[in-house]
Amino acid sequence: MKQVLHIISSPRTESSVSKKLGNAVVEKIKARYPDIILKKRDLANPLFPHLEEKQINAFFTPAEHRTPEQLEIIKLSDTVIAELQEADFIVIETPLYNFSITSTLKSWLDHIARAGVTFRYDENGPEGLIKNKKVYLAFSSGGIYSEGEKQSYDFVVPYLKKTLGFMGMTDISVVRAEGLSVPVIQETALQKGIESIVVE
Repeated sequence: MKQVLHIISSPRTESSVSKKLGNAVVEKIKARYPDIILKKRDLANPLFPHLEEKQINAFFTPAEHRTPEQLEIIKLSDTVIAELQEADFIVIETPLYNFSITSTLKSWLDHIARAGVTFRYDENGPEGLIKNKKVYLAFSSGGIYSEGEKQSYDFVVPYLKKTLGFMGMTDISVVRAEGLSVPVIQETALQKGIESIVVE
């Protein structure tokens, strides 16, 4: 039975195009694998916390030396990493905000990127430890960033591919609803994105 982890990062609710696109990805996975187990992690509700010094200190304390307080402090990080490890498919909704990802998605990445847990270094260099996952990025934007003069302003897709790939998640597909603020194009942008979804 396949497990799907659905990461929601937009602070918008019904009006969020990235949510509509992400939901469409999940529905297409369901159509291919009807008996999936779906886990949703909404980073905007409740608001996913930023890292503080106490968490960073706990991360870098050897596991056998962590205090009960430190174990409690890193419980959220442990939980979201476990969600990743259990998933076969990971769907990440990611609207482009000021050419980058939302702050809550960055916070989630900060909680899951942990040396010795999701990646490690050996004599050959870094090795990602979250392997054999299929990742879908549901990207939405007001302009066109997949090509043309604005392509260099897209710091979402390259950043997520590099960061997730560093942790071992290298099989990444991007579906885009772009041009949402461009006359004429905006009317079909979401549908075009939905039609581009391919689930294997």
